[in-house]
Amino acid sequence: MLGAGYAGLTVAQEVARRSRGRIPITLVDRNPVHVLRTELYEVGRLAEAGDRADRFVVPLATVFDRTPVRLQQGNVQEIDLEQRRVRLDTDVLSFRSLAIALGNVAAYYGVPGAADHTHQVYRLSGAKRLAADLVATERASGTLPGERRPRVVVVGGGSTGTEVATEIATTDWRAVAGPDARPPAVFLVTGSLPFLAGFAPPLIDRARRVLARGGVTIVPGVNVARVEPKLVHLEDGTVFAADILVWCAGLEAPPVVQSLPVVHGRAGRIAVDATLEVAGHPGVFAIGDVAQHTDPATGAPVPATAQAALAEARVASQNLVARWFDRPLVPFRYAERGSVVALGVGQAAGSLRRFPIWGSPAALLKRIVQRDYARAVERGERPSLL
Repeated sequence: MLGAGYAGLTVAQEVARRSRGRIPITLVDRNPVHVLRTELYEVGRLAEAGDRADRFVVPLATVFDRTPVRLQQGNVQEIDLEQRRVRLDTDVLSFRSLAIALGNVAAYYGVPGAADHTHQVYRLSGAKRLAADLVATERASGTLPGERRPRVVVVGGGSTGTEVATEIATTDWRAVAGPDARPPAVFLVTGSLPFLAGFAPPLIDRARRVLARGGVTIVPGVNVARVEPKLVHLEDGTVFAADILVWCAGLEAPPVVQSLPVVHGRAGRIAVDATLEVAGHPGVFAIGDVAQHTDPATGAPVPATAQAALAEARVASQNLVARWFDRPLVPFRYAERGSVVALGVGQAAGSLRRFPIWGSPAALLKRIVQRDYARAVERGERPSLL
């Protein structure tokens, strides 16, 4: 198993259960912890935590204690599907079956300076750096001339950009950084794509109103042309100066996945068949953010969310065990239970089985689901709400 994110960790757990220890399992990840990635947008909580980020991770040794799963720490350098080998920076591993669940990385779309001069929240290390920069900026904000406030520009109008922008805008920075901290002015550059594309129009309208009340200014319709230190240049010539720049404009498969000689979908993801297997490579499965699977019911790709990754992992584990013991494979069918986007501290909007939900009840639901998942992982159990 390559990757100990939501998909990879679940596959390792499920294969161990389904095979009852008859299949040797090695789980590879660069880190010794499972990161609760859906909580990394909560940069205010990260700022409060400082160097104590324990609440955002679960040690893998705890998850797999008293299980047959072997843990291997290392960075994946190459996947050789023909020779059935994986080269790490620490070792070379052979495999009979393989689950590729290496997650994704920020996509910069060739925008000059974007990778060098912006923060990202797709990795714990990146989210911690953003939180630390925010704290330092807020502590110094009391010395700004006149009434000037720190300016934060977030690029990306999807759920991640929206959550990050509203979290920054609604965090009580005086409680975090000191009594002289000034509330930041936050701008959300959504680009040419629609704001919160894929959400129901009433929920999008409500999100706009909540963002406005929270102090977030939406800048729609124009893509970023280039980024310089503390400057964002838009394609229409507009220039935004900012103390902090955050890039949430999209994701793509990591280079080691994009380099594989297989059929790829959007953003370098591996196009998988109905069973989540990689075409031409029996026993090799791609799941989670590295996989592109088209939902036959809608004709659209299954979304790259934690909920979808967990659902894929359960079917992929069933099929991996089936392939190992020469049994029939089953197709993957995705049924979304709902989706919620956080809109700042104590606020959210989304849907639960197609019924709209917003405000503090939506925020509470999101928190309950996150806590249920974290507790289940720590105990080596299946989450009951995802």
